[in-house]
Amino acid sequence: MISDSIKLGSERAPHRSLLKANGLTDAQIAKPIIGVVNSYNEIAPGHAGLNLIARAVKDGVLAGGGTPLEFNTIGICDGIAMGHAGMKYSLASREIIADSVECMVQAHQFDGLVFIPNCDKIVPGMLMAAARLNIPSIFISGGPMLSNDGRDLNSVFEAVGRYKAGNCTDSELAEIEGEACPTCGSCSGMFTANSMNCLCEALGIALSGNGTVPAVFAKRIRLAKSAGERIVELIQKDVKALDILTEAAFKNAITVDMALGCSTNSVLHLAAIANEAGFSFNLKMINEISENTPNLCKLAPAGKHHMQDLDKAGGVYAVMGELAKTELLDKTALTVNGKTVGQITDKLETKDAYVIRPIDNPYSKTGGLAVLFGNLAENGAVVKRSAVAPEMLKYSGTAKVFDSEEDAITAIYGKKIAKGDVVVIRYEGPAGGPGMREMLSPTSAIAGMGLDKDVALITDGRFSGASRGASIGHVSPEAASGGLIAYLKDGDIINIDIPNYSLSVNLSDGEIAERKATMKLKEPQKLKGYLARYAKTVSSADKGGVIN
Repeated sequence: MISDSIKLGSERAPHRSLLKANGLTDAQIAKPIIGVVNSYNEIAPGHAGLNLIARAVKDGVLAGGGTPLEFNTIGICDGIAMGHAGMKYSLASREIIADSVECMVQAHQFDGLVFIPNCDKIVPGMLMAAARLNIPSIFISGGPMLSNDGRDLNSVFEAVGRYKAGNCTDSELAEIEGEACPTCGSCSGMFTANSMNCLCEALGIALSGNGTVPAVFAKRIRLAKSAGERIVELIQKDVKALDILTEAAFKNAITVDMALGCSTNSVLHLAAIANEAGFSFNLKMINEISENTPNLCKLAPAGKHHMQDLDKAGGVYAVMGELAKTELLDKTALTVNGKTVGQITDKLETKDAYVIRPIDNPYSKTGGLAVLFGNLAENGAVVKRSAVAPEMLKYSGTAKVFDSEEDAITAIYGKKIAKGDVVVIRYEGPAGGPGMREMLSPTSAIAGMGLDKDVALITDGRFSGASRGASIGHVSPEAASGGLIAYLKDGDIINIDIPNYSLSVNLSDGEIAERKATMKLKEPQKLKGYLARYAKTVSSADKGGVIN
């Protein structure tokens, strides 16, 4: 066992003495030592219930014959961090999570790991750590919160837009605020957290139900106990993380992503995880898979269904069961269940064809995400195609350019954005932001003011999974790196053609060259602390926004 390096032999007597100081017996020390990686805290509703999950995991580990030892990592709530300087730290925290897990695991020599994430950056941060460490690992999330009469967190953000437009009263806003998030858990639509928790199933690193069983259901506790038992079996069979996180698993995850209509952030995170696993991740592969993968689900914000509806319909594996009827999935990929994807999905049927469309009657013949290329995004930009109104799939509009999210929000709420505009928010990329802030506030403002079918938004930042409309993010190269987005001016005509994967601006090569010669890039911010170090070393969005 890996843990032999801290417990075997006379020279490890001091180490055993310290373990015994925690109350461990000789029998417990002799068993596989399992790290229970918990991201519990009291501020994020997705994480407030994770102590119960951790207790269940430890019960499972004990039942399976292992010794569980819990430690914690950080977890930022993107909703609370949204729309202010705090969002600069959200994506950046992903690297801290991966690094902190690496430090704890290498220092203490665990035999296996049970990861307990839930919200946006915690899931990919832990997946990056699992790939980097490559020891037996399994994931069990805290689960999604319930929606309340169709309302979710996005309902509150969009209500603010209606309020600013004079279409929502103080009492109506207060009612929505009090009812939209009724339980603990990750926010209830197919936002980033739930996207990544579902993709853990598609990757094979989590048990069935990980992404969809609601946080408040007893089934979630039973699932956590099963994960605890299962990690001991994975250690006994020497099944490591990279035996699961293979190139085939990543392609399966992208395929399931397209069918579910996941958050655009999943592209950013899958690229970062693939980097840790040692695979190249080409954004053009996203479009190749999207072209052949039908969109089977319309979960909020793309539709009215929420995570509990997907769970009732059979969950992620029911979606994979539909995809498995074709040649879209690699059925040989191994999962932590001890079975292949093909063995699990064989003869699986959806329980609700309204929530999960049959493979021969999809919402669309192409996937939920698309990567756009053109002179405005030479290295790519990402859009959640399934959440775009049909009339906005091909669109030309007039640029209204802003150098920060705050300036854009002020203009939107000030009713300075009109039909036919394209809101451009730049200097919000991984290095330029820094931290590549999510833009749920401006997209929700646009939607709340009734402009989501008439106004597009593009940015070198990114979007919450809750964003809907023609919201195009991850524009690469970013403005801070001299991408063309840095040289746009008010009045430029921007062309969006999502079916043909194109994003461009009507400027000649000569005009572009002149602007680059005469316009100066925005001066970098004076930073200190972690953000200063992050901005100096972070890669572009098309590379996953990883620290080099």
